[in-house]
Amino acid sequence: MALPIPCDWLEVPQGHPFGLQTLPYGSFSSLHHPARRRVGVRIGDRVLDLTGAAERLLPGRAEDFRDGNLDRFLAAGDAAWAQVRAGLTTWLSQDQFRSALEELLTPADGVTMHLPFTVADYVDFYASEQHATNVGKIFRPAAAEPLAPNWRHLPVGYHGRAGTIVVSGTPVRRPCGQARPAGSDWPVFGPSSRLDFEVEVGFVVGTESVMGERVPAARFAEHVFGACLVNDWSARDIQGWESMPLGPFLGKSFATTISPWVVPLAALSHARVMSPSLRTDLAPYLADSGDWGLDIDLEVAINGHVVARPPYRTQYWNPAQMLAHLTVNGASLRVGDLFASGTVSGQERDQFGSLIELTWGGESPVDTGDGSGRTWLEDGDEVVITATASGPQGSRVGFGDARGQVLPAWPPEAGLP
Repeated sequence: MALPIPCDWLEVPQGHPFGLQTLPYGSFSSLHHPARRRVGVRIGDRVLDLTGAAERLLPGRAEDFRDGNLDRFLAAGDAAWAQVRAGLTTWLSQDQFRSALEELLTPADGVTMHLPFTVADYVDFYASEQHATNVGKIFRPAAAEPLAPNWRHLPVGYHGRAGTIVVSGTPVRRPCGQARPAGSDWPVFGPSSRLDFEVEVGFVVGTESVMGERVPAARFAEHVFGACLVNDWSARDIQGWESMPLGPFLGKSFATTISPWVVPLAALSHARVMSPSLRTDLAPYLADSGDWGLDIDLEVAINGHVVARPPYRTQYWNPAQMLAHLTVNGASLRVGDLFASGTVSGQERDQFGSLIELTWGGESPVDTGDGSGRTWLEDGDEVVITATASGPQGSRVGFGDARGQVLPAWPPEAGLP
């Protein structure tokens, strides 16, 4: 089936990552109405007010968008998701809808983007074999096997803090906490000196499930609406001291940045690939997950200089497996749940998705293009994650960006207990 072409009057250049192959959803407000949030769909370099468009062209679904976020639409389920996407594709590819839509379009650089949905729960996984191997070698250099015995048998993860998930562009303040300096027997309290980023892909749950029932991997597309970019900011010194014996807590919970656009799974159908884990002997609930690996090319820059290009296609565990594992004990899904992949890293040094890997635990600074280099993030640094995925007929599916600038620790005298 041929890829529909946007109407000429939309002026969407051929090959634009936000053509009709993508059509991601977000929440925005305009300069003229800063307090009025609307659901928007990105088309080219403009944003379509879907709240207004649905009232005019699809009144049966208008209620899903009146709150200005995706919450109601996520809960409506996969049939509604397909209906709205089909409607958008028709409206934006046929000239007869111009009069209804033209005044509802705003330049993308003239809107303010907001958190696209209310985050219910947040789970972060550890799904990259290369990342887990690298971290194992950094922390346990003498170990014969850098991976823990359970790693290739189940998707390892932890529950994060939903309340500190922020939309792209929100500044991130350097966290304070306890850490134990090298060579010391005692911890100190103060601002983190080993602040890091993590390049990740997140998945947004729409349809809820019932507590006590499992959600099999085969029903992944019934429950998961789409994907976004994630920066799981990490204070490595705080994390290292507190993770004895439990996992991440304050070293992660201070902030997680997501991109403002949620790309529907329907836009990623041409990006599906086989995950490496499916070539191994797995528990049945993980083995029956289909080809839900995704061919996504990620990029991360510090202060405008690209430091790595991690490939998501190499992830050992795919999102359908993550969802199945998340619910295999009967844990229920809620509308707006977010689960993320964990750091995405490839085999080459310039494909590592975190500073702890790029600098090998702080031993070798990474080039930031200005001659200064970085072992860890400094105050004022801006980290930007971008990505595109394989689309139909050679097109690329855009994700936008997840960006955040590091602010100094607060208060200024944060070294006091």
